[in-house]
Amino acid sequence: MRSMSSKVVMAGAALALVAGLAAGAHAQGDGQGKRGRFGGPGRGFPGFAALDLSEAQRGQVRDVMQRHRGEMQEAGKRLHEAHSAQRAAVETVPVNEGLVRSTSQALANAQTDMALLQARVHSEVWTLLTPEQQQKAKELKAKRETRMKERQQRRSGR
Repeated sequence: MRSMSSKVVMAGAALALVAGLAAGAHAQGDGQGKRGRFGGPGRGFPGFAALDLSEAQRGQVRDVMQRHRGEMQEAGKRLHEAHSAQRAAVETVPVNEGLVRSTSQALANAQTDMALLQARVHSEVWTLLTPEQQQKAKELKAKRETRMKERQQRRSGR
């Protein structure tokens, strides 16, 4: 059960990351010093500003995000509803194994749909980057993962 919850959290985090990508592109794209979602230019997606996108790339990223906005919202809604239904099924007394199984399967399907959508959006945005920007993005991701592991180690050491 715990792995299901962590999958939902990861799917939600990935959705937030993709939404942040759009916010970062939007914040970078105004060219007038407006502040991004978290206070600075391009701060909606950590590291996105460091990729130094051209004006054309920022427009293309905004277009990709705009094209998929409705799909992302709908997939997020389905994921939330499936998680809520599964949670309610788990809490049902007495245990209804068939209900737990069916809601767990529906949750897995919603997670799969979200993952596929995120993969398509990521792929579309990735192809807009130059090889240098792709390399920089990989380096930034590796640094974020290292920091995350260090934080997890500190937490588990408490």
